[in-house]
Order: sequence, then C-alpha cells, then structure tokens
Amino acid sequence: MKGPILVVLAAGMGSRYGGLKQMDKIGKSGEVLLDYSVFDAKRAGFTKVVFIIRHDIEKDFREIVLSRIKGIECELAFQELDSIIPSDVLEASRKAGRTKPWGTAHALLCARDKIDAPFTVLNADDFYGKEAFDVIGKYLADPNITDGAIVPYRLEMTLSPQGTVTRGVCEVVNGYLGSVDELKSIEKKDGAIFNTGADGKKQPLAADTPVSMNFWGFPVSIFPKLQNYFDDFLKSSGAEPKSECYLPLAADWFIKNKHLKIRVLKANSEWFGVTYKEDRESAVNRIAQLVTQGVYPESLWGV
Repeated sequence: MKGPILVVLAAGMGSRYGGLKQMDKIGKSGEVLLDYSVFDAKRAGFTKVVFIIRHDIEKDFREIVLSRIKGIECELAFQELDSIIPSDVLEASRKAGRTKPWGTAHALLCARDKIDAPFTVLNADDFYGKEAFDVIGKYLADPNITDGAIVPYRLEMTLSPQGTVTRGVCEVVNGYLGSVDELKSIEKKDGAIFNTGADGKKQPLAADTPVSMNFWGFPVSIFPKLQNYFDDFLKSSGAEPKSECYLPLAADWFIKNKHLKIRVLKANSEWFGVTYKEDRESAVNRIAQLVTQGVYPESLWGV
C-alpha cells in the first residue's frame, strides 16, 4: 500500500552556517542530519522521499546522500532562480540584482509534479525526532484527508546560543492552527526570550510558545491555492532582490482565507538543528547519545 510522501527542503545556501549544512556529516557512519528524518519517516510508514535541491549540488548530493539510503523510493526536484517563474518577473528580478530563488513556498511548488499523495514537508538541516514522524505519519496515512497538519515545538528548545533565529509563532485554537506570525529576530538573553522587530521594539515571548519548525502535513489539494499565493507574492514582491515566500506565511494565508484547516498534532519530540557552524558540535553529540540509547543504529543504512 502506498504511504505518505516526505518532501525535504535541501536547496539552501547555508549562508549563516558557512557551507552546505544539508551535506555536513553528523553521524559516526557519515550520516547527514536529513538521514535521520528519512530513517524516521521510513519506519513511520512513508514510502517515498522527494529532495528539493539545486543543480550545482546534485553530484555531491547523489554521492553523499542518495548513494547510501536504502529501502525507500527517492526522487530529486530542483529549485533554481528561474524555476516556474514568469519571464517578465525573472527579468525584473535579475535587473534588481536577485541571485537566489524565492524561499520555501517556491521550493515546494518546484516539486509539485512529483507529489501525488498526502505529504510532510520539512527542512533538511533540522532534527525532528521519531515521535513527530509517528504522529504525522499516522495522520497522513488516510489518502482522503482534507485538513493540513503541523507538529509545533516549544520555542525555548528551538533557540540557538549562537545568534538570532526566525520562527513561525503559532496561535492554537481548539486544536487547530489559528495563525502563524513569522518573527525573524528571536533570541534569549539574561533568561528572557524576545523578538526584535524592524522598528527596534522588543516583543517578549514565553518559553512554551508553540512555533513552526517547518514540519507540515498537507493534502495534495493545496497546490492550486499555493500557486495562487505565490503568484500574488511575485506580483507584489517579485522584483525585490531579497524577498522570500515562506511556507508558514502561506499556511497563515490558507487559514485566514478558509482554504485549509490545519490541525495541531502533539508529539513529545525534541528538536535541534545546525543554523550556525557552532551548532554542529552539539548536534554530533546529541546524535551520539541517541545511538547509545538505542534510538538509532550506529549505521542507519548499514554502510
């Protein structure tokens, strides 16, 4: 029986990390962080993975990642500056000095033709935990679902001691997502968590605030509406050299326009990631601990 699909956002440049973090080896047997998401998805019933990457990293990605994964179908999709972009918008953006694609919503649309079942979309450089995959895998097992889903995480456990982070702050109403507010400068100082707005004002945030870490579940039926949202974004912001179309903001638009209800799924799962190069050591140590505890085998794929 066909299971849900895992979609991995792996086209990022890694500017704050200083390199291609989606292919930085974290595990003792050469695993990268996304290997653990694929492994957890496979044992949660997912039967296919679509990796969204750039053409310039394809050779390395095939050698470092695809050559080692076993027991689950893998496909590649590509996100480039000119992917699914109208020629007039592309020309205007290039004249404005744009060099990068348009963010996570754009990336997902680049994989549209490879997704024909309910799916989870997530970041390549984040660790989400077995429990989160079990919960969302069970939810997506029904091929006839009409609602979306999100597994949020506690804000405090998603911060980096190395600098500010961007998080989608979630409002939960009766088990459903009420709104998502993308805050771009969240940090913790002297025991207090706050976001600094563009106007310099500081907004305090509670440690247990639920936030999006881009761990979404969607039915295939979202794609026409997502395309509409992206088209509107291109009209308003496409010519800006650094504008990005974020999935959390697209999800918020779905909710506000009653295009999609998004259930909030609870999972007692940890999160960690490698936003900055300095985060790598703690990620390596935590994976080693999880291997010692028997959560993962020392070699995920036996190679």
